[in-house]
Amino acid sequence: MAGRPKKCWPLIGFSLICLKMVASAKTAPEIPTIDQAYSKISNSITVEWATVPGATSYLLTAEDGDTVIETTVANSPGTVTGLKAATVYQITVRSISAAGRSQASPPKQAKTVLAAPILEVSSPSPDSILVQWEAVYMAIGFSVSIMRANGLGRIWRENTTNTSLTFSSLEAGTLYTIKAYAWNANGTPGDDSTCNQRTSPRAPANIQVSFDSGALKASVSWAPTEGAFNYTVMALSDSSERSCHTTLRTCTISSLRCGTEYLISVLASNDAGSSKSTSTEALKTVACAPGRVTIREDPPGHLSVAWSNVDLGDYYVAFVKSDDGLEVHCNTSFTQCNFLSECGFTYFISVFAYNKAGQSPLGDVFNYTTAPCCPTDINPVLVSSDRVEIVWSPVRGAELYETKAVAGFTVVECNDTVPACTLSALECDTKYNITVHSFSEVRGSNMSCTSQFITTAPCSPEIKNVSKEAFSTINVHWQSTNNDAIYTVTAQGEKGLFRCSSRGESCTMAGLPCGSVFSVTAVAETQAGRSLPSYSVPLETVPCCPAGLTVTQVTQSVINVSWTVATGARTYVTVLESHAGQSKCLTQQNQCLLGCVSCGTNYTVALKAISATGVTADCAYQSYSSSACCPLGVKLYRLGPNGIRIYWQASRGSVNYSTDLYGSKGIFTCTPSAGLSFCDVTEIPCGDVYTVMVSPVAETGLKLTFCPQKIYSVTCSGSTLGMVIYRGKRNAE
Repeated sequence: MAGRPKKCWPLIGFSLICLKMVASAKTAPEIPTIDQAYSKISNSITVEWATVPGATSYLLTAEDGDTVIETTVANSPGTVTGLKAATVYQITVRSISAAGRSQASPPKQAKTVLAAPILEVSSPSPDSILVQWEAVYMAIGFSVSIMRANGLGRIWRENTTNTSLTFSSLEAGTLYTIKAYAWNANGTPGDDSTCNQRTSPRAPANIQVSFDSGALKASVSWAPTEGAFNYTVMALSDSSERSCHTTLRTCTISSLRCGTEYLISVLASNDAGSSKSTSTEALKTVACAPGRVTIREDPPGHLSVAWSNVDLGDYYVAFVKSDDGLEVHCNTSFTQCNFLSECGFTYFISVFAYNKAGQSPLGDVFNYTTAPCCPTDINPVLVSSDRVEIVWSPVRGAELYETKAVAGFTVVECNDTVPACTLSALECDTKYNITVHSFSEVRGSNMSCTSQFITTAPCSPEIKNVSKEAFSTINVHWQSTNNDAIYTVTAQGEKGLFRCSSRGESCTMAGLPCGSVFSVTAVAETQAGRSLPSYSVPLETVPCCPAGLTVTQVTQSVINVSWTVATGARTYVTVLESHAGQSKCLTQQNQCLLGCVSCGTNYTVALKAISATGVTADCAYQSYSSSACCPLGVKLYRLGPNGIRIYWQASRGSVNYSTDLYGSKGIFTCTPSAGLSFCDVTEIPCGDVYTVMVSPVAETGLKLTFCPQKIYSVTCSGSTLGMVIYRGKRNAE
């Protein structure tokens, strides 16, 4: 490299510095020279060349006239990939540095090797492998080798110009490695292909079959086979096919058909395929359950069970189980069995077929219900005129009881689920033939049940008349149509119960109390029972008379009659009667005021007690004398300084009187001598006002108080003859 001249520049006031300038020129690297180019793989060519100083990398170029492929590598050797197999390429190399790239080297020709054959392998049998491939471009022959994948054993190698090859005498179920390549006319081998293939397994041996008759399944076992991944067990018959798959050495085939003969085979398989079946085992399943089962009861108490014949059935067993748990069976090679039966039971019937494989599956379970039993202890618990209640013990098999009562053309029925029945709307005093039939929905009525006779209670008598014979006696008449009945008449009230009886149509009842209300009924009685009571007839006895009567004079013309309360009486009529006339009072109380009474007159007092319905009792009592008349003309006269004379006009007849003076200073009384009409009162104070009353005295000594009263004023005038002044009347209190 040439240097540049040095140059110096002067500088005023400064130091002079000399700079040396060095000039250099950059050039491309040298052109490489290819030593050799060759192909070992069908899609690449490897190139070798001498190293170029200063080169940092190299550019390889491959051209086949149609395409150009370039590859940059760091050093020699380098490989161009992505090429076509069996194709001639022009190879060049360029060196590359920081200054650039060199020219292409002189070209060198190289050809890629043949492509590897694409293999298809299979194992048509347990001891062979078939290798197949497509034709390879420019190939005139092929080399194929095979060996165990684990490297043990020998290697088989075959050359051929065909596109398939079979290796035989191999071990079953063994994995092999297959390698193949093609060569061209120069004998140059191409790429090789490698793949693994396993031979198919051999068929399993020592097959064992165990049959489960209850579940209709078979358990199959075998000796394991080399190289088998899984196993398939096949069960074939004329009409069906069953299978199961497993990786173990046993498998169960389920859902087998009854009455069928199967051939059992086992196939082993792996990724190469399945073995061929070489042996089979025969399996006969259990027979199917017999069909068309028929059940008859003829005569009653005997069951006949029949069925159809079935394939593979050697003999039959029929089971009959009653609903109380008792079971019987029969074993036969025929198709019929006979059993004893009882009323009111439901029998469950099943038939099985048997062979060496075991019992057939359970078929339909049939049930047969015999006629229900008849009630035997029918007991009437109530017999009335129009109704009969009967009970009985429940019987086996009865769902309903039909009770029927027949009398001539009359039929009465009742149906119920309980062991009791009430027959109503019956005729009284009638004999009925009663039958209880048991019934079930399946078998209907048991018509063989016996009957019994029951007679209803007598008819109720009808009371036609109740007549009163005396104060406490009645006669009752009735009408009835019963045969040989005794009649009892009852009168019931608050005062007790009274009866009379007769076989005829009337009876007399005595001793009934007064003032009572009774309900009279009659009943009839026979050996069948008692009738219902007749309609009641009301009976009311006359009211009782009061136990005592009291007459009290209230005023001169009014008396008060009172009495004790009479049993049964609601209203009373009091009559006061004399020669002069009659006075009457009607009341609901126990007393009555009678007016217009004449004083000093003899009367007859009568009382009538009447019930609420108008029944009357006449009660008579002794006579009554009214009180004497009150005196008239009562006057007072002064008798000295302290004395008063009371004077009056006496009434007719001999009457005693009593005189009373009432003042603020005291009460003064005097009683005159018999026959006199005046009375003197001495020592009476003057200067006071006195009330004066003169009253007749009754024979009993009772002084009447209803006579008029007069008021007088007695003054003190200072003389011995005072004045008595009349001040007026005062009503009696």
